Amino acid sequence: MSGVKIFVEGGGGTNAEGRGELRGAFDTLVRTQKQAARAKRMCWDTVFCGGRSETADEFAKAIKRSDASHIVLLVDAEDVVTSEIPCHPTPSERVLHLLTRDRWTNQLRLAAPDHVHLMTVCMEAWIVADAEKLVDYYGKGFRRNALPTRLMLDEEPKASLYAALENATKGTSKGTYRKVKHACALLSRVRPNVVANRCASFQQLTDWLDAVIGGT
Repeated sequence: MSGVKIFVEGGGGTNAEGRGELRGAFDTLVRTQKQAARAKRMCWDTVFCGGRSETADEFAKAIKRSDASHIVLLVDAEDVVTSEIPCHPTPSERVLHLLTRDRWTNQLRLAAPDHVHLMTVCMEAWIVADAEKLVDYYGKGFRRNALPTRLMLDEEPKASLYAALENATKGTSKGTYRKVKHACALLSRVRPNVVANRCASFQQLTDWLDAVIGGT
């Protein structure tokens, strides 16, 4: 089957409606790639699987079933990825990171390394990357100066990202950042080009999607 099927970590503890909202928000973030695929009559399917282990398991099953021509795994890195070029791990380095950290030998056994992608250390880095959209969403009381200032958020520890979001949002009328409550709205608002400038992981994903869709 010609198409793209992306298995994404996230949506654990939510119902089908909640996962549907996450899927819509993610597809908005990668709308350029989705539209390009549809223009070439390629199927596009984004699947939020809950926890990271469940996501890896479903990815492996889809490969065995040959669900699509391009089956993608997208999970949080959780930790900064060791790579020869900082913030720009190769496909093999991404796979090695997951094999070392999560012991996913069986899940990745049949996977092509370039089909394995990481969300920086966690998805929140992609949200934090576009401070202007966070200001627009949270409004009065949002503390922009609490956000991480480093250029490349791939190097920002996960705990630091969560602490920054909490400090930045706790004084707003929408309240402290909550993944299920706020992530969908924010993912659909942040600008892909801004996210790519500060998150090499997102740039790697979209560049790869552009290549496989354009080359089909």
